[in-house]
Amino acid sequence: MMQIFPNNNRLILIFIFLATFITLAIGQGTRVGFYQTSCPRAETIVRSVVQSAVNSNAAIAPGLLRMFFHDCFVNGCDASILIDGSSSEKTAAPNSLLRGFEVIDAAKTQLETACPGVVSCADILALAARDSVVQTGGTGWSVPLGRRDGLVSRAADTANLPAFNDPVSVQIRKFTDKGLNTQDLVALSGAHTLGTAACALFSYRLYNFNSTNGPDPSIDPAFLPTLQNLCPNGGDGTVRVALDNGSGGRFDNSYYANLRNRRGVLESDAALWNDPTTQRFVQRFLGVRGLLGLTFNVEFGRSMVRMGNIEVKSGTQGEIRRVCTAIN
Repeated sequence: MMQIFPNNNRLILIFIFLATFITLAIGQGTRVGFYQTSCPRAETIVRSVVQSAVNSNAAIAPGLLRMFFHDCFVNGCDASILIDGSSSEKTAAPNSLLRGFEVIDAAKTQLETACPGVVSCADILALAARDSVVQTGGTGWSVPLGRRDGLVSRAADTANLPAFNDPVSVQIRKFTDKGLNTQDLVALSGAHTLGTAACALFSYRLYNFNSTNGPDPSIDPAFLPTLQNLCPNGGDGTVRVALDNGSGGRFDNSYYANLRNRRGVLESDAALWNDPTTQRFVQRFLGVRGLLGLTFNVEFGRSMVRMGNIEVKSGTQGEIRRVCTAIN
């Protein structure tokens, strides 16, 4: 009987080649070491700029980390959050208090001198987020690169960002919509081990919560006076409070211990302990006996890589912006 496919191995190789060619042609995906030849000092330059900025102002680290998160959740990781404009993403309420835009600009200026038109703003932001974690005591991870920058930035598109008062069911849905699972949600929420929140975002929990005419009963009664002293009823809503009580400037897993101790500041954080769906992941990050443990630093890096690949633009998509705040 005549063989129609005399060399299966050769056919397999052809199919692999064609799949690879098509993938490259439509510009999908990122990879570690993307700038190894075109701009070998890219990661070193970004790391140096972030290190200098965080050493001067510790608040820069959580700002850069949040910025990357807020960028990726709105039309993918394309640096659209950096674009200036009267109705750009940067102007939206969830982004109005972000810090560190000048750090991305400084890194871009140096990279344009070293390698003009090569390194995207989106990749700078991804690297800066990783380097912020390292600068505050966390463990680094290899960042896949090769993103290109977006051309559209609209404040209205931020409406579906995870919010400070989202219940767990809504948080899970928003993460699932981006291809992330419940473990990713709990791991990435651990970024709140760094930084602060304005009283305006949680003080409603301290006084007239829902219909109870009193504080949120899920808050540790011993912790409540501390929060009330920092955020008096009717006081200044711009006052900022550490999200990770006792360890707000260091990247560690004490955030999860605070959730277990009912000391989560934001309602969305506290909900992770109050809901059994997410509580078990909090317990695994804490190493609760009887559950398979999860190492926070390791899993956080893995989840950051997954988030960093949300709807990325690469190949011929988007562009490499020469100035991160403007479309070329």
